[in-house]
Amino acid sequence: MNKTVILAEKPSQAKAYSEAFNKSERKEGYYIVSNENFESAIITYGYGHLVSLYSPDEYNNDLKQWKLNTLPILPDPFKFKVSKDKSKQYKIVKKHLDQADTIIIATDLDREGEAIARLIINLSGNSNKKIKRLWINSLEKEEIQKGFKNLKNGEDFYSSFKEAETRQFADWLVGMNLSRLYTLYMQKNGMKGAFSIGRVQTPTLYLIYKRNIEIENFISEAFFELYSNFNHKEGSYIGKYENRFSNIADLNNFIEKNKIDNKKGIVEEVTTEEKKNYPPRLFSLSDLQSLINKEFGYGASETLEIMQSLYEKKIVSYPRTDCNYIGSPEFNYLKENLNKYLSLVSEEIKDPKLDEDKKYVNGKKVQEHYAIIPTKTIPKLEKLSEKEKNIYKTILYRTICIFESAYIYDETTILTKINNVDFKTTGKIEKSLGWKRLIKDNDKEEDKPLPSVLKGDNVNSELDIKEGKTSPPKHYTEGTLISAMKNVGRTLENEENKDILKETEGIGTEATRANVIETLKNQEYITNKGKNILVTDKGKTLCSTIGNTEITNAELTAKWEKYLKKIRGNTGTQKEFLDSIIRFINHLIDTAPDIFKNSNIKNYIKEIEEKEKIGICPSCEKNIVDKGKFYGCSDYPNCKFTLNKDFRNKKLTKKNIRELLEKKETTVTNLKSKNGNKYNAIVSLNDDNYIKFIGFSKD
Repeated sequence: MNKTVILAEKPSQAKAYSEAFNKSERKEGYYIVSNENFESAIITYGYGHLVSLYSPDEYNNDLKQWKLNTLPILPDPFKFKVSKDKSKQYKIVKKHLDQADTIIIATDLDREGEAIARLIINLSGNSNKKIKRLWINSLEKEEIQKGFKNLKNGEDFYSSFKEAETRQFADWLVGMNLSRLYTLYMQKNGMKGAFSIGRVQTPTLYLIYKRNIEIENFISEAFFELYSNFNHKEGSYIGKYENRFSNIADLNNFIEKNKIDNKKGIVEEVTTEEKKNYPPRLFSLSDLQSLINKEFGYGASETLEIMQSLYEKKIVSYPRTDCNYIGSPEFNYLKENLNKYLSLVSEEIKDPKLDEDKKYVNGKKVQEHYAIIPTKTIPKLEKLSEKEKNIYKTILYRTICIFESAYIYDETTILTKINNVDFKTTGKIEKSLGWKRLIKDNDKEEDKPLPSVLKGDNVNSELDIKEGKTSPPKHYTEGTLISAMKNVGRTLENEENKDILKETEGIGTEATRANVIETLKNQEYITNKGKNILVTDKGKTLCSTIGNTEITNAELTAKWEKYLKKIRGNTGTQKEFLDSIIRFINHLIDTAPDIFKNSNIKNYIKEIEEKEKIGICPSCEKNIVDKGKFYGCSDYPNCKFTLNKDFRNKKLTKKNIRELLEKKETTVTNLKSKNGNKYNAIVSLNDDNYIKFIGFSKD
């Protein structure tokens, strides 16, 4: 009997698959299932990545210690291991794969999902087995059943795995080598801690850094604008002169020279044009994350986590999609269920558009996944959490909008002259709200209706001067940063790289961008102030030092993705790509000494130490700062003054250290004696700079 093993990415996915079979029996780490197509099959699963790459010291124990003379680290071959804490599940998966005749890869559909499955299969020694591929975009029972009836040939997706594996090797090479390289040079110059470097995270950090610098260096300038309040027998309206003035004197000279103060105006031209505004495109993940951050303040990672929950509840389609289109099958089920969707949110579309529109329905533009839309499963909204409900309804409304008509309005432009000086007025009259009945645009104020005026009409004029100030660029929020990462190619000068980044949707992927932002937070490179993202001193110092190297440039991703695409298309090789990465790493290793020599890192470190100083060094009168494992002089190791961070296993506070430096004495609270009793101790700093117990404190 042919034994079939279905390999899912995670337990929730496996559970959804099992529920689509006629019979299902749950076991530890797997399910036994059967239906008319499978007499008996096993569904087993990972917890995401069961398999991971070796760390440097697992290749060579000497690499535990970070040293410049060990760089570059170039594994040949790369080796994989079972990830920590996942060995129990791996053994279950391996046992079933060993017994399988046919393996069905049923992980997520992107290149990373393919890699997750293939790496497990390879490490278990089962890559020679017959492999099929499940290809679905929804965890609904009907879609799963259809997918298992129409399995694809696994070999058709092998190049996608090689693409992912190559990217994984390259990211390892860049991350392991450059993190060590720049950390060691930063530490040589007086910085503490480790500095993580990555192909996507470092250009993203540099984007934020550049925006923060633009804001810091921005000098606001005053400007003056000239308006006129026009009075007509049918009503009043306001016109604006198109140019700004940098000072009031120039504006007054303009008024005097053109003799326009308190003069009558004449209507020179009136034009009315009908405009149509069509429903917005369907959501990709990045588009959804950006809007949700703006509307509700949820971070990118939180939105993805909630989306995953909705997907596993089977009420939305696959979340990690970069596509804004759906195909005909999806449009047909949306059409069939339209009334149910409308009833769910108590809405009505009187004359729904039931024909396919290429702006939304285009099978040629759907590759791995289609846009995020509701599934056929209609949820009970009251059973969703508030955040789940907010995101689900946002997706639902965006989807039902494509069945509504366009928002139609008449845009009227009035050109009014005062002594040959043009004042322009624009307004609109709404004719049909269309889809805007469903989604309100809260950002724009509706224009005040204009009076009915005709060409040649005379109007009274009263000039009005308004003063304003130029505004700095806005800080990135998580929503606008996601969009900037996706659209980063627009700012490139190289047209070919711009096209590649447009095609590959910028830097990072729909699945990874949120994680990149979280990584930058965890590395303490960025922090949030409200919705705004700010670069920390650590992030500023890194960016200011290595800002002119290729690793901060988004074009690097363009070059990588260009070649990775060749690997997927079987026109490029893994070896050729990795050889280019090794040359790149060697170049950065060779140029690092000059990069740091010619940087302002010393000045940045002085600024940071001034902020972080705890006291004055008694030996040389420089600053005492936190050196990581101890408190010490900012000039350490030239000045040898140091202080332990703890006394009798109790961590000393910065206040303790400050008092020791200033008063030579402090009280350390909540110490524990050998018998477990707590006590407070008075300690002093002796002449040899040792912290010494001098008595008990009653406080």
